[in-house]
Amino acid sequence: MDDKKIIDLYWNRSETAISETARKYGRYCSHIAYHILHNSQDCEECVNDTYLRAWNTIPPHRPNRLSVFLGKIVRNLSLDRYDSYTAQKRGGGQVPLALHELKDCVPASSDTEQAVGELALAELLNRFLAGLKPQQRIMFVQRYWYLCPVKEIAAELGVGQSKVKMTLLRLRSSLKQFLEEEGVDI
Repeated sequence: MDDKKIIDLYWNRSETAISETARKYGRYCSHIAYHILHNSQDCEECVNDTYLRAWNTIPPHRPNRLSVFLGKIVRNLSLDRYDSYTAQKRGGGQVPLALHELKDCVPASSDTEQAVGELALAELLNRFLAGLKPQQRIMFVQRYWYLCPVKEIAAELGVGQSKVKMTLLRLRSSLKQFLEEEGVDI
């Protein structure tokens, strides 16, 4: 079933919308959640919460791309769950490592600035990503959106881990320079 029909099911408040969403995007959502949580049960709960959030959000919201809409929901739910699990005990894993890698490239902002600044930063990131070669863009998105380990990215692209690490290092440097040229305080 195509996305428009699934969204129409949500608008018509048909429970079939959830089963169609699960059939089409269940693996995609699970993949995102698992890379953040590394726990099958927590992953399943976040995916189910994603369907509930979609049910409660559509309507009034009508997403342009259902996959992106669901991906953002499951990612945010998974990061929230990760934060609550690690609030008392900070552990290893891909989430803190990936976020640590980006700390010198992305500006920190206060709560007041955050609402306005996030939209502008998202636009700048989209422009930055649009200027990358496809393989570079895949590496960047896999690492910093999906939080995939370097080893997995290398295997997926058929390149060495050192190439992925070096490419990500150069991309972070390029991102920092790009943002500074755009007037963003890092």
